[in-house]
Amino acid sequence: MTTTFDDRLDPALRRLIAVLLLGGLMGILSGSMVAIATDTLSRTLHASLSAVGWASTGYLLALTVTIPVTAWAVQRVGGRRLWLFGLGLFLVGSLGAGLSPNIGTLIGFRALQGIGAGIVDPLMLMLLAFAAGPSRAGRVMGVMGIVGSSGPILGPILGGIILRQWDWRWMFLVSVPVVIVAFVLSLRVLPTDLAAPQPGGFRLDAFGVALLGPGFAAGVLAMTQAAEHGTFATWQVVVPLLAGAALLAGYGRHALRRRTTPPLIDLRLFTRRSFSASVVVGAFVGVATFASIFAIPLYLEQVRGYDVLESGLLLAPLGVGAAIAMPITGRFSDRVGSRELAFAGSVVTVASAVGFSLLGADTSRLWIIVAGFFIGVGMGATGAPTQGSLYRTLPPEQVPQGSSVLYMLNQLGGSFGVAVAALLIQTAATPLAGFHHAYYCIVAILAIGLAATVFLPGKAVAAPAASAAPIDGAPAPVSQEA
Repeated sequence: MTTTFDDRLDPALRRLIAVLLLGGLMGILSGSMVAIATDTLSRTLHASLSAVGWASTGYLLALTVTIPVTAWAVQRVGGRRLWLFGLGLFLVGSLGAGLSPNIGTLIGFRALQGIGAGIVDPLMLMLLAFAAGPSRAGRVMGVMGIVGSSGPILGPILGGIILRQWDWRWMFLVSVPVVIVAFVLSLRVLPTDLAAPQPGGFRLDAFGVALLGPGFAAGVLAMTQAAEHGTFATWQVVVPLLAGAALLAGYGRHALRRRTTPPLIDLRLFTRRSFSASVVVGAFVGVATFASIFAIPLYLEQVRGYDVLESGLLLAPLGVGAAIAMPITGRFSDRVGSRELAFAGSVVTVASAVGFSLLGADTSRLWIIVAGFFIGVGMGATGAPTQGSLYRTLPPEQVPQGSSVLYMLNQLGGSFGVAVAALLIQTAATPLAGFHHAYYCIVAILAIGLAATVFLPGKAVAAPAASAAPIDGAPAPVSQEA
């Protein structure tokens, strides 16, 4: 099953994209939807707030630990079988979480959900990259970004509607029919040789697994605890932070040592300027995105007096702006390269973030909506070309590892953004002052990301043989970018 790189996506590729996005949707929604149900779960399950918090923390930790193993597993068993396995785990976790009789059972099934999401979410990126080929990477990443950018915003809205109308269990059970449909369609649509098993890539770097996954998970835990305690100066933050740093340093030494078993993640990827620039820009955008998603609702609720659902709806323009910008700029990046588009998107994002830093206690809602929409446009116009650049310039055999690095840094960056925003808001004299401090920090982070966009590749020049998309699993030539 092949296609031609003309200006349109052929029907087979469109069906594949739709099925992959449907399969990854609930994993993206689930991580943010449950966050607003802490008080409800505490009351109905007769558990402390800290215990309920582990329903979200356990999910994130399980997801983070799983991500690096996914890069190896896709080469070991193939993309189709691993995708179906991940969907199955997420399905069982969702059903078990929805039927949980107590908080301990809920935490356990949320962890199982996290393992499923740790397989499905980065694998969605890998399979889309393999199916589209380098010449369409930006366009397909832009389409994928509609789900990725709107998920964290739609999750709280959907969660708020469910908590208003139905029992809390439906926040988990709503995933069950969606995942079943995605599983059945995947059986029909996913080619058996898409990201097929690779000969010679079967040996697992077990020592690397023991260092890398827990190292990133410890970093995520430290950031989560910093957000919960409102400070970095507590043992709950310092201990996992030091442990994570030690584990990651140990992995760096391990990965650079010469041996017969390839490392789980080859650090030589970072010697490629295009790859390093892409993941750095993506990480800074991720930090600012999650910090914004955390800070804006608090401003709306604590300063303006809106309820959870109203705050979610006023946050929605950010997701709408990103959903509009990502497919457009991703498509154009395949033609003109990533650097100029990402730079322009970063300029819009910084300007919009400055607008948010000027919000007062009685600022017009129209200003909030317009600023939110354009910060979403800017982030989308930065994110899609950046991801497209990464997949256009990576050799096919390095796509799984590149996807894992990108997704791990996204998780760590998101946790860091929330932690910093929470710290600045909680330590300020007033909620409005805290919001301003958080957005001054967001502006600074986005400005650093803007500076990093100049290192992204420029105009793409497709390799002569890149006229066929490897939707049948065959390796595609790598585009060269100036």
